[in-house]
Order: sequence, then C-alpha cells, then structure tokens
Amino acid sequence: MKPLIIKPFFLLLIMGTVLTITGCDRIGTDKAKAGPADAPEVPIFAVNTMLAVQGQIQDYLALSGDIVSGTTVDTFSDVAGKISRIYVSIGQRVSRNQAIAEVDPSRPGMDYIPGVARAPIAGTIVALPAQMGMTISQSVPLARISGGSALELRVYVAERFISKIVLRQPCEITLDAYPGESFRGSVTEISPVVDPASRTMEVKINVENRNAQLKPGMFAKVKIITERKNNIVKLPASALVQRFGETYVFTAETDPTDPAFRIARRKVVVQGILVDGVVEIQEGLASNEEVIIRGQTLLEDGARINVIDRVAPLSDAN
Repeated sequence: MKPLIIKPFFLLLIMGTVLTITGCDRIGTDKAKAGPADAPEVPIFAVNTMLAVQGQIQDYLALSGDIVSGTTVDTFSDVAGKISRIYVSIGQRVSRNQAIAEVDPSRPGMDYIPGVARAPIAGTIVALPAQMGMTISQSVPLARISGGSALELRVYVAERFISKIVLRQPCEITLDAYPGESFRGSVTEISPVVDPASRTMEVKINVENRNAQLKPGMFAKVKIITERKNNIVKLPASALVQRFGETYVFTAETDPTDPAFRIARRKVVVQGILVDGVVEIQEGLASNEEVIIRGQTLLEDGARINVIDRVAPLSDAN
C-alpha cells in the first residue's frame, strides 16, 4: 500500500480552513460573554442657582450737580467809599444786623462818619469779596451770606426725561466725600421752561443735611426715583434666556424618574422693568423657586444638572 502524500498546497488549504473555523468559534464565544450593548451615558451640566425672591425694585434717573445754599443774600453798603474795616471772615456765623464791614465816604478836605454795612439775615459767610482799602459803590456786594442750614442740589434734566419728573419725588444722594453713605432728598422745584440751547430743564432738590456734613459747593450724584414697585418677584437679568421670540428661565428640580438626580425645567416668563441688572418677573415664576443663573445657555427642558454653587438671593438693596 502506497503512503498518502499531501502536497504543500493542499496542506496550507486544510490549515487555513481549521484556523477560520476556530476563529469564528472564538468570536461567537466573545460575543456571548459581552452580552447586549451598553446604554449611552446621559450628559450632566454644571450650573449655579439662586432663589427668586419677592421684594422691592425701583427705577431711577441718575444725575449730578452742585450743592448750593437754599437761601443766599448779598450784603451791600448804604454809602460809597473806601473799605476801612472788615469785621467777619469766610465760614463765620453771623446774626441779623451784625456788622460786616465799615465804609468811609470821606473825600479830600471833607471828613464823614464811616458807614457800617450790616448782615440782612442770619447765616454763614460763604463769600467775602470785600478787601481792605477797596473803593466801592452801593451796587458792589461786600459779603454773601447763606441763610440757615437748608441746602439744595441743582440738576439739569434732559428734555426726553421731563415726563418722568414730578414734585416731591424721593431722591438718593451720594458724594465722593462720604463714600458708602447716602443722603435723602426730594424734588422741590421744577423749572417751567426748557433751555433752548442745552435742551435741559432745571430741577431743584432739597437735601437733608444731617450733622451738617454737607457744604455748599460740593459735587453730588443723585438718583431721582421715578418708579417703585413692592412685593414683586425679581432675579438677576443674566438668568433670562431668549430663543425664538420667547423669554424664559430654567429652574432646578428633582428628577421624577430618578430622585438621585436633578433636572432643568423650562418656564416661560413675562419680564417687567430692568434696573441695574435686576429684572422684575411679572408672570411665570413664583418666589422661592430655585432658578439657574449660570450655565443655562446650553440647557434644554429635562436636562440633568449638577448644582455647583447656590448664590445668595437678592436683597432690597439690589
């Protein structure tokens, strides 16, 4: 019997077939071990939140001007002549009829009794143009007296804002001389005409000068309160999202399908006035709801969130 001779070509063919069968069996085994495909991961967005609060919001008109005395009177001499004596100095308090200066009406070869100019009102000397040896007439003021402690702030309102100004409007006044402090006032006088050159209207505001801290001539900034609303829902304007003609916010709520997670809920709102980055919410949101104020631009309704920081709610000072 002749031995079986396998040519190299057929040997390679047989080995390839065996390896193919073995590989298919291994792949099938690996798939059986792996089981069904894993579910895709749900993205979680990092956000900051703040509670919507119920409080006060007020709109205002910001202006600036100089503080002046509410009553200012000039002192004049009854006679013309040379100033021979000055009895007062700037900043000095004087009473009514107190001597201010002495004026000598004498001429060469003629001697007259000096005349004394007296204060027409009680107050403080705020200007003293009189100088020793100066020759004056009856029309030249010797001193300027600021009566009492009443002060006024004079500001000029642009024509487009005139409709917002009314008498007795409350005002908040601040000065660089007293950082962190504010003074109260109210509108006491509105000019009946508009300056045609500057297109502005003069407005006078009385100033509460507690402890005599304020002085005439100081520069001040004032907020004339034009609108004030109480018991409204407010939050930072940065929390608002505007898309496709709608304005809404996202609130942070517990996921009803899995209480271990939190999700974003989209709520359409109606906004009111906007003041210094704080917006009034007229509809669509209640106070004490947790609103997403940062990280909300990429959110969709129902997106999972992770609250990184809870910012302190707004106060009535905001």
